[in-house]
Amino acid sequence: MALRRLGKDPDSPNNGSPTVYLDEESGNYILQGWRVTDADRLAEMSIPAHETVIEFPRRMMQFFPEVNGGDDGTDV
Repeated sequence: MALRRLGKDPDSPNNGSPTVYLDEESGNYILQGWRVTDADRLAEMSIPAHETVIEFPRRMMQFFPEVNGGDDGTDV
């Protein structure tokens, strides 16, 4: 698998998360974010056993090529 980091949250207090990656083989995005553990929020969703839920700040949308005008936003 060839992952390309597209962008990391510049406002993250620990400088390590959230992060947006592109899987260059599948074309899918892989998102690193804060795990949602709040039972009330999770109860509002139907989450299959093979999936998980993360929280991802809106400010991170800038790293998606579809949003930033096609630039891949690579910050490596």
